Amino acid sequence: MPTTMKVLDDAALQQRVAELARRVRQRRKVLGVTVVAAAEAAGMARITWHRIEKGEVSVTIGAWFNALAVLGLRFGLGETTVGEAREGEAGEGEAGGRDEVACVPVEIRVQDFPQLQALAWQVAGGVTLRPREALDIYQRHRRHIDWTSMSPGERRLVNALMQLFGEPRSV
Repeated sequence: MPTTMKVLDDAALQQRVAELARRVRQRRKVLGVTVVAAAEAAGMARITWHRIEKGEVSVTIGAWFNALAVLGLRFGLGETTVGEAREGEAGEGEAGGRDEVACVPVEIRVQDFPQLQALAWQVAGGVTLRPREALDIYQRHRRHIDWTSMSPGERRLVNALMQLFGEPRSV
């Protein structure tokens, strides 16, 4: 029989979760991504994404991590002592902190990346791909990529895709 999770009645915890939720929402809006697209990219239901942005602590940590990864954010752990965490302060590795990872767009326009366009010659110019599809094309046609002439922006995209999907190699 499932048990009900008891939420700690800790104002500081609630405040930190609310701040993280605010940053998730802000980042999504800055990127111009809809809730539906973000939720789909993170592999969750739209309602779960809404619950994350509302700061509900009952959402699983895996869902939070997927949401952060889709937005190009990383959440880190660090030890704090009582009273050490200050309001509104991002620690190292927290979402919005100094260890932010490269952002992966939810939809990748093929025409914006010359190497991808050359590799995906069979798709029309205005087509968008999901991040996993783009990475699959880069990996499948790796031997045809001209790494030396790849633009820094496209190189960042490939590295971010590899980091997001756990690929060991970076370019």
